[in-house]
Amino acid sequence: MVLAGAEQLQQHAEHVNSLNVFPVPDGDTGTNMNLTMSAGVTELKRNNSDSIGHSAGVLSKGLLMGARGNSGVITSQLFRGFGRYAAPYSELNAMQFASALQTGVDAAYKAVVKPVEGTILTVAKEAAKHAVYYSRRTNDITELMEQVLLKAQETLSQTPEMLPVLKQVGVVDSGGQGLVYIYEGFLRYLQGVQGSPEYTAQLAAKPTYTVNHQETATAAVTGTAAFADRHELAQSKIETEDIEFLYDMEFFINRQLGGSTAAYFDEDQFRKALSINGDSIIIIADDELIKVHVHSKAPGEVLNLALRYGEITQIHILNMREQHRDLLTTGLDIAPMPELFADIPLDPVGESREQAPATPPADELAPYGFIAVASGQGIADIFKSLGVDVVLSGGQTMNPSTEDFVNAIGSISAQHVYILPNNSNIVLAAQQAGELLEGERSVTVIPSKSIPQGIAAAFAFSEEEAQDINTDNMMDAIGRIKSGQVTYAVRDTQIDQLDIKAGQYIGIENSKIVTAAEDLLGACQELLSKMLVSGDEIVTVLAGDETKSEMTAELADWLGDHYPNAEVEVHQGGQPVYYYIFSVES
Repeated sequence: MVLAGAEQLQQHAEHVNSLNVFPVPDGDTGTNMNLTMSAGVTELKRNNSDSIGHSAGVLSKGLLMGARGNSGVITSQLFRGFGRYAAPYSELNAMQFASALQTGVDAAYKAVVKPVEGTILTVAKEAAKHAVYYSRRTNDITELMEQVLLKAQETLSQTPEMLPVLKQVGVVDSGGQGLVYIYEGFLRYLQGVQGSPEYTAQLAAKPTYTVNHQETATAAVTGTAAFADRHELAQSKIETEDIEFLYDMEFFINRQLGGSTAAYFDEDQFRKALSINGDSIIIIADDELIKVHVHSKAPGEVLNLALRYGEITQIHILNMREQHRDLLTTGLDIAPMPELFADIPLDPVGESREQAPATPPADELAPYGFIAVASGQGIADIFKSLGVDVVLSGGQTMNPSTEDFVNAIGSISAQHVYILPNNSNIVLAAQQAGELLEGERSVTVIPSKSIPQGIAAAFAFSEEEAQDINTDNMMDAIGRIKSGQVTYAVRDTQIDQLDIKAGQYIGIENSKIVTAAEDLLGACQELLSKMLVSGDEIVTVLAGDETKSEMTAELADWLGDHYPNAEVEVHQGGQPVYYYIFSVES
């Protein structure tokens, strides 16, 4: 059931992202829930058991450690509470299953400082409440799950009436929709995918509901076409400046590593202190670890407050205004997650699984190793040709985690490892990985914020130079690079006196939109004209996966005609989101 639920969520993660306007319109609820479920599934596959109590506990641990974002953390709590109830049982009957769902809801509400109705919490609560009621009428788990899903769908359809921002924009709650997808997967497995005729008839008979005077069938809310003509621009109806608590923070406090100086943890006092400059606060505490999620105006104060209680680990901090601006300019482009049903070897219960050693044997170490983050096979090939050992897939909207970097470092047999994040949202995760391995591995993060900066840094590296000289050379290299990208606008807006219309092609120089044009070639030419100053620079063109070779050739000819002294290189990058990525170096 868990595998099927995770698979159903994975397939519809982009739809969930497109609905995301609460608590902030950063368009990542589907991605965060997907990553959370993937972490739980991975842990479950590694430590499977015939006992539902044991398996639920393993799933709970994996979800907690991998939880991302508001909805991801709440999802982890729903299954954490479920796991606590199920712990003593090898099997669950219908009444026990319903009680486990209710215990999960209780745990989730307890973890959230200010629960808001009309969200995933409400969908879970009403579905569990109905499950407890209906379990007195049947002992058939499949029949019970049908009722749970129907109630969840019904409640989801009502969320716009509970939460004004949803009604304003015309969408249902994104986290609630994600949970409905998980429950759909549960039922699909129990029914052998096809579904019972009774369930299908029941679903078809559900009434319609109204949002912003538009009638939408309940069946559509389950993921087929809910608000299909409207939700794509849901985030554009919220102003970036309205995001008051702009830093999305997640981290663990390790109580055991706090030493004798660690203060007694008063959860209520900690919650009150966080609420002074923050909201969306979720705290999950036990004797060893405290999981914290908060949206804050003052991240430094949050971390200083947390340090009183132990060592801080696995820190994730995102600027949600930046995420929102990126959404409005580039739209949603959510990379698919790995196939959750992939054939991963299952470790028997009780046996420890093999892990890569933190430090490889000394006689096998090379002087240097490299990790780079890239999106697009052509760009990945360029990094590999420059000597990069591991290329992690990622970039805009799809950021590798700290654990991804830790695992990548562990796979490289080198005395010193350099990391090229190539995106401003990825730098912190890379730095956190280096800090986690401090004393075990030697790691330097070169804070490259774009693919051109990362390529320039890799070019500047020399196997023959000392570490400090290489670091200085690479830092100098990223400082000399101008980066440009061309994509299209998903809404009308005005930035720095520049009027931008939806559907126009926009040119971005060093993260700032500087030009807008009706045609792609025109946008490229205008952007390059602003980036090229002397006309004798080195220009690199990386063509994206949606560009045509004829357009790229025409652009190269234009560069040759207008900038004959420039050294031009053209490569097929294969990147999503951006039609072209440009690098200009003096």
